[in-house]
Amino acid sequence: MNLSRRTFIASAALAPVACGVPLSYQRGTPVAQPKPIPTVRAPQVGQEWTYVKRDVFDGKIRGLITERVSSVGQTIVIDRWDENGGGLPSEIQGPWGMVQTSTSWPRLLSFNPPLPLWPLELTSKWSKQFDVKYSLGGYSENSYGWQEYMSAHGWEQITVPAGTFLTLRYDNLINYESNDDNKTDCIRKESIWFAPSIGRWVARESSGSYIIVGQGGMPILEDKFQWQLTAYK
Repeated sequence: MNLSRRTFIASAALAPVACGVPLSYQRGTPVAQPKPIPTVRAPQVGQEWTYVKRDVFDGKIRGLITERVSSVGQTIVIDRWDENGGGLPSEIQGPWGMVQTSTSWPRLLSFNPPLPLWPLELTSKWSKQFDVKYSLGGYSENSYGWQEYMSAHGWEQITVPAGTFLTLRYDNLINYESNDDNKTDCIRKESIWFAPSIGRWVARESSGSYIIVGQGGMPILEDKFQWQLTAYK
């Protein structure tokens, strides 16, 4: 780990957010639809993004994750590692902007067909529902239903540790079939601020819930996390 990353982690650990204080929701400043519509930066080997991950409920840092494009071809492979240099599962896209193997959730997921990572049209009123199948990493013989509704909510300027970016904010509402027969009504939600200039999102919030069959129908909340971009190249 280089000095700047060590310094960032140390300073963040001393901030009030690391002392059990819940995080507020991320906010950007609404701006008009840019004209012309920005183009998305194309992938190149060596492009890199680093994100800090925090628990929304107590504000504590849960990790610093770096992602780097390692190959570009029929598929785009993005390698990942934590603040200690430990390797994490890779994200696989193909083509650019369509995720085949996702690392965004607690377990590695593979989608068939691939899912868009951002709105297919970078406009404020775009929305679409996708119905696909997913399998858990390493268990491709079993697949489950995944229904995702993606909707754009407008362009925003948002400031994160890496700087201020022009972004398209959009939400994903996901209803999925669990591989655990005891879980039903499985829901996931995420809000994402996507910056075309860097070909990646700069801020993200995610949460989820499910119901255990036969336990009264009260939803069980999954951990809620917030990510922010701290550096990129």
